[in-house]
Amino acid sequence: MKSTMGMILTGGKNDRLKELAELRSSTAVPVGGKYRIIDFVLSNMVNSGITNIGVLTQYSFRSLMDHLGSGKEWDLDRRNGGLFIFPPYLSGEHSGWYQGSADAMYHNITFLKRSFEEYIVVAQGNCVYNMVFDDMLEYHQKTKADITIAYRNMSDFPQEEIAYMGVMGMDGDGRTIDFKEKHKNPESTICSMGIYILRRELLIELLEECNSLGKFDFVKDVIINKLESLRIYGYKFDGYWRNLNTINAYYRINMEMLDPKIRYELFEANGKIYTKVKDEPPAKYNEEAQVSNSIVADGCIVEGSVQDSVLFRDVTIKRNAIVKDCIVMQGTVIEEDVTIENLIIDKNVFLSRGINLKGMPSFPITIEKNARI
Repeated sequence: MKSTMGMILTGGKNDRLKELAELRSSTAVPVGGKYRIIDFVLSNMVNSGITNIGVLTQYSFRSLMDHLGSGKEWDLDRRNGGLFIFPPYLSGEHSGWYQGSADAMYHNITFLKRSFEEYIVVAQGNCVYNMVFDDMLEYHQKTKADITIAYRNMSDFPQEEIAYMGVMGMDGDGRTIDFKEKHKNPESTICSMGIYILRRELLIELLEECNSLGKFDFVKDVIINKLESLRIYGYKFDGYWRNLNTINAYYRINMEMLDPKIRYELFEANGKIYTKVKDEPPAKYNEEAQVSNSIVADGCIVEGSVQDSVLFRDVTIKRNAIVKDCIVMQGTVIEEDVTIENLIIDKNVFLSRGINLKGMPSFPITIEKNARI
């Protein structure tokens, strides 16, 4: 896909992620022991041969920029093309915060105009999946579409979370004839994956039109508004795909990664998922340790019991502690005789000896970063 460039949208603040997105972009939320959410879409683009990629940042982007750096881990620190990070900026006419996805792209339209690729993949950065975009581009060309939207049937997903997605309707030829964004009572489970392919020049035209009309949102003001005047088609994706839009979705994503089939699909089947590498010693398990069906990252020290859980780097589980169905982020220390179940613990948390905390799979307890309990 040398004729294709990429653009990743990181969006604004997501209050539904509560403490996890209070001090970081939702695309920078840690997942799966050592990754960040944005690693998936970025790796998908690189695995598809896309090497000219722009990342549009907005809310709390410092940790995201630190994670991405020069793009070295994705082989994007190169002379021609590479990784470009566009944080919001202040100017005489621009207050800094983007008013929507189309507004964000328009204020970085110079990046589009200076590029030379014929096509562009525009994608949300807060989704977990492994997909190469070659087949989608081929479908886009075959149907002679103006815009192609990737979609998935989310019948296996809770109905209340589908309400935060875009729901599509298509005719017998696959052309999109209906699109409802974040509808309270979705009538379908055919959901947009937030991945769009179109010609770069067409995107420039659409963004300039939006700006001239005072419109700001790519979905509402381009996709929905242009259903009749543009040939907008849907491309079906049958693989694993999850959108990080709520705390429950985040918890479920990590728990599902404990399934070997899902891990294989995400991290091996269609190419590797790359991330920023840290130099850490291997995890250490003392004689008392009991670990089953868990992801344990480098640098962890385990003396207690860990079941069906995800431990990020440098987590310490001391003797007689029981960790079950939990997500424990970097640098957390769990003292002796602690029992926790169905918890999401952010970075550098300290749980004192004897603490007993238990959430529910449908309502996990979340402990904010740097807390001491």
